[in-house]
Amino acid sequence: MEKHEEVLVAIRQIIRAIDLHSKQLSKHAGLTGPQLILMRSIESLGQVTIRELSKHTNMSQATATTILDRLERNGYVQRVRSERDKRKVHAHLTESGKELLDKAPQPLQDNFVARFQKLDEWEQTLLLSSVQRLSAMMNAENMDVAPMLELGSISKHE
Repeated sequence: MEKHEEVLVAIRQIIRAIDLHSKQLSKHAGLTGPQLILMRSIESLGQVTIRELSKHTNMSQATATTILDRLERNGYVQRVRSERDKRKVHAHLTESGKELLDKAPQPLQDNFVARFQKLDEWEQTLLLSSVQRLSAMMNAENMDVAPMLELGSISKHE
């Protein structure tokens, strides 16, 4: 097999791993990856505004709002107007949202990040530059994406 074919096979294996994890997440938790990321962020940040959530997850406010709309319709998240500042709205997990999170698998990138951080600094830099070059070769370097390894729609069944 030629080197370019080996690179394409490796890229395809990565895409397949992401796809399988996304399907497992959907099957076992009924959530998309971005929904899970947002719910975990609400859980860890506590009383949080949409602006803070979008910053924390690297999602646009519009994307975060769309996801929150779906999560609220499904009864996993509740929006509550701030007592101190009526202009602010905070997102909270409902009891069913907390129960769902307890059963949901960890995001795929958690395992990746743990393993990546164990690499020496030089190897991290080498991998970063190589993957950035691959992204550029696929004309994808300017795509606005969040740092998550999930495929599919941001809100299930849309």
